[in-house]
Amino acid sequence: MQTKEMLYEGKAKKIYKTDKENILLMEYKDSLTAFNALKKGNFEGKGALNCKISTLIFKLLAKHGIAHHWLETKDDKYMVVHQTKIIPLEVVVRNYIAGSLAKKLGKTEGESLKQPIVEFYYKDDALNDPFVNDEQIIALGWATQSDLQILKKQALEINTVLSTTFKAVGLKLIDFKIEFGFNYKNEIILSDEISPDCMRLWDAETNKKLDKDRFRQDLGAVDAAYMEVYERLNKGVQL
Repeated sequence: MQTKEMLYEGKAKKIYKTDKENILLMEYKDSLTAFNALKKGNFEGKGALNCKISTLIFKLLAKHGIAHHWLETKDDKYMVVHQTKIIPLEVVVRNYIAGSLAKKLGKTEGESLKQPIVEFYYKDDALNDPFVNDEQIIALGWATQSDLQILKKQALEINTVLSTTFKAVGLKLIDFKIEFGFNYKNEIILSDEISPDCMRLWDAETNKKLDKDRFRQDLGAVDAAYMEVYERLNKGVQL
């Protein structure tokens, strides 16, 4: 497989065209961003860590029958993936109150929810990725009612697998953000990444934060936190 021109560069990844139809190469960058890139940083090896963590999770999800774009990982921070047409929605699943939900409701972070919540946010950095409801999504043509049912079902299935897996390695999955896209067969599949960049993970005993909140909140030791997540998963996940 030959790598061709870069198709896209985002805050955390670069996407390249290849000589194979419907196959792309995704490079994980060492950059760290928060608050829609208003805060920027990096640490060496961050891209490779996120690539390794995402690889473990994609393999785990495949074992449970969840379709996604990952095909193989090569050279530490590069992934070969199916090309997808991304649905312009961030799908957020919440198991505990934290982040914007805590702020919006005036609640203390860490309070457990009676059931997982699935939320949708319109992908637009200029608008700060606003919350949108089902009716708005359908009316604006971003997804159909049928699409939304699939997104919710898959998001909750992914949450079940991940919550159970992280619990087994002593971590609480507070919440996470995922993205989906249509593949060449017009099927909705999980795309992008799943890493500490897009989820909140706390130590189950101490509530120590082991995710990008360490960067957002200037807690320090971001690299050590990401490495700890990888090491726990690498030792604990049975593939």
